[in-house]
Amino acid sequence: MSETPCSSLTIDARGVAWLTLNRPAVHNAFDDGLIAELNGHLAHLHEAATRGEVRVVVLGSEGKSFSAGADLGWMKRMVEYDFAGNLADSRHLAQLMHDLDTLPCPTLCRVQGAAFGGAVGLAACCDIVIASDKARFCLSEVKIGLSPAVISPYVQRALGPRQMRRYALTAEVMNAATALDLGLAHRVVDHDQLDGAVTAMLDTLLAGSPQAQRATKALLGVVAREPDSDATREHTCRVISELRVSPEGQEGLASFFDKRAPRWMPHKDNAS
Repeated sequence: MSETPCSSLTIDARGVAWLTLNRPAVHNAFDDGLIAELNGHLAHLHEAATRGEVRVVVLGSEGKSFSAGADLGWMKRMVEYDFAGNLADSRHLAQLMHDLDTLPCPTLCRVQGAAFGGAVGLAACCDIVIASDKARFCLSEVKIGLSPAVISPYVQRALGPRQMRRYALTAEVMNAATALDLGLAHRVVDHDQLDGAVTAMLDTLLAGSPQAQRATKALLGVVAREPDSDATREHTCRVISELRVSPEGQEGLASFFDKRAPRWMPHKDNAS
């Protein structure tokens, strides 16, 4: 593992957490050091988001590429691992994807360039993906005799099974427009407008109730697993009833009727 930090985490006064891959010299490629750092950051973010201290997480990276996938040096080391070593390594990556996917608060992915291999999984695990028109996405694993195995549940959920079969088996490169059409990206903008689009989406997310967003994200996970059952229907009724009688739900309704901003809206001087 590298002793130099491979990533950074900062949290601003609004509760926006900026989780940033910082290996631009190698196109933010994954290695065991980066995965370990991200797992540590995500463990902290889970706790902070649960306490309401973090409202939104923005996942991004420095440099030209979002992430080139697996680091070549790491891949060379993995060739020497036995099955048990590879299994342990894969479980660390699986933990990363699961923890990102299940963060309690909204997550926003900023993709400025190439997102290959595991980086497609990072994007698919985020709630919202905003991409530059220069972005490119590729499930490149089969070209080197591997499989997008660990990331497949998240990417297939984004693309759907039919399109997943095509792009996982061919390793074709998707341009930003294709990623948008297939549902991997939610919005594509001119490269020089990317930061402005991220800022606008943050403003939109911060206008929502933090408690309601956490409850809704958890609810959607339940609905996705079992959309039509007595248990799910009862759960949906309980979620909305609990929100209506909660202090934040009462504040939201009162602010709506009073035609004022709710108390969770950040002050303009807290923006950064």
